[in-house]
Amino acid sequence: MRKLLILLVLVVIGLAVFFTLPSVLDRRMNSVESPAPYPASEAANKLHEKLFIADLHDDALLWQRDLLERHDFGHSDLPRLLEGKVALQVFSTVTKTPRGINYDRNDADSDNITVLAMAQRWPPRTWSSLLERALYQGEKLAAAAKGSDGKLVQVRTRADLETFIAAWKKDPNRVAAILATEGLHPLEGKIENVDRLYDAGFRITGLTHFFDNEIGGSAHGMEKGGLTRFGRRVVAHLEEKKMIIDLAHASRALIDDVLEMAERPVLVSHGGVEGTCPGPRNLSDDHVRRIAATGGVIGIGYWETAVCDTSVKAIVKAIRYTSDLVGVDHVALGSDFDGTIHAPFDTTGLPQLTQGLQEAGYSEGDIAKIMGGNVQRLLLASLPTE
Repeated sequence: MRKLLILLVLVVIGLAVFFTLPSVLDRRMNSVESPAPYPASEAANKLHEKLFIADLHDDALLWQRDLLERHDFGHSDLPRLLEGKVALQVFSTVTKTPRGINYDRNDADSDNITVLAMAQRWPPRTWSSLLERALYQGEKLAAAAKGSDGKLVQVRTRADLETFIAAWKKDPNRVAAILATEGLHPLEGKIENVDRLYDAGFRITGLTHFFDNEIGGSAHGMEKGGLTRFGRRVVAHLEEKKMIIDLAHASRALIDDVLEMAERPVLVSHGGVEGTCPGPRNLSDDHVRRIAATGGVIGIGYWETAVCDTSVKAIVKAIRYTSDLVGVDHVALGSDFDGTIHAPFDTTGLPQLTQGLQEAGYSEGDIAKIMGGNVQRLLLASLPTE
């Protein structure tokens, strides 16, 4: 009997550790250089209050945090988005990452998210299906919007966004949410799953994440190839559905192939540029120019491998380089908040970025474009009409 009791105690302890591990990882892996509050100048705060601010990438849906509650860890939630004056946030869905994840070479033979899904008590249907993981995270966003008393509004169409902007101008105490994928491995090799993602509200689609998949090569994959035959069919179908293609994490060959096919604007939701920070996923000058030529935007990230530092100064330096290269109309914010990065601040610290842009000599009009106007323009031009 005593041995059985000891065994039961050990099982209970083990389960307690297992189920609390995601929160521990969230606290440790989604960190900031310094804690809030984040002071900014009076001039920056005054301008920041007037801006339509949009961020192209946040992975908060991966974690078991309630989006509607304020937390003292991680990078974002609805209360902190409102405090940071964010008007539009793109929420991405992470469905698979390899063990030993790195920026150089990863295969697709292992997965960290299965254990995380179990530990966070996601539905069993998500344990063995990448598609179901994406759909479940989409359900989490929809549920948060439904329970937010109109403070979080999911946008699926151009009309949705137009309605939101009109309401935001009268009362900015609200956030629009766009649903996105971090890679298209959730298609599970079936093109009809594009339609399932679309019907679930997904409007921005990353093609690859940290490993090569059925679509094509990742900047961090083993082969780093271009579009597969299946990938070409998928890209054509995405454009037909008016789903916006995201080239973050794409291999150079994949970027080339997509740009040769693209008839609509493409974007890079989060990353950096080689001109200020060399790295396997940071964009060459040629790719920056060609993405801009589609009418697209490039979201500049906030973490070290994107901008070679964890500071406002480094983020502004990458923004300056990109805007000097292709014009201010093609630069945006792509924080990668809650994507296991170390950032200079959480989302309440965005006035410091407004101040950094002021100090870099940008006009108020150009700051408005960088901080969200360019994303607003792209979405109004690219979202489906119904």
